[in-house]
Amino acid sequence: MQIMHLTGAPPYYTNCFLVISNAKNVAVIDPAAPAAAVNAALKEQGATLTHILLTHGHFDHVTSLEELRGQWGAKLCMFQQDACGGRMLPPTAPDVCFADGDELRLDELTFTVYHTPGHTMGSCCILCGEYFFTGDTLFAQDIGRTDFAESSPEAMRESLRRLANLPVADSAQVLPGHEEFSTLGYERAHNPYLAPYCAGR
Repeated sequence: MQIMHLTGAPPYYTNCFLVISNAKNVAVIDPAAPAAAVNAALKEQGATLTHILLTHGHFDHVTSLEELRGQWGAKLCMFQQDACGGRMLPPTAPDVCFADGDELRLDELTFTVYHTPGHTMGSCCILCGEYFFTGDTLFAQDIGRTDFAESSPEAMRESLRRLANLPVADSAQVLPGHEEFSTLGYERAHNPYLAPYCAGR
């Protein structure tokens, strides 16, 4: 397995990740980077894009979604709640609608999906090996906003409670939708929004 990190355009600089199997098949998580940048990375690796996985459907996470989907015929995988076809949540017609706890396999890779509503009602975190793609649910020392019409502070609190106690190792690398990376153990210990739910773990 190989991970490549790309970023979207300013002002959001949304993180985009390519997860590459040993057979050079690729799942892109949150296609925020321009399609040209994603295609250049695929060409460099001699790889084929087969899946597009969304941590949620916000516009800044799907910049190149339709272009890449059209070019590669890649399967769009996401929670149905965020497939709204609107300004904030533009995706439509997923090929695979996630359910909580789903496991998606790509060659030797297994992606485990945890539904974490709050930032949006279709938000999720995706675990692949030691990499935990947390979208806009969990950031380094912060969490995603819950003041949008499609957000729920109450749901976010329950999602954080769940993240605190998931069977995911503290050593897992937290790769969020924006800004710096971290580890789940560090966030469990120091993130002011997550740590209160970790007491007694």
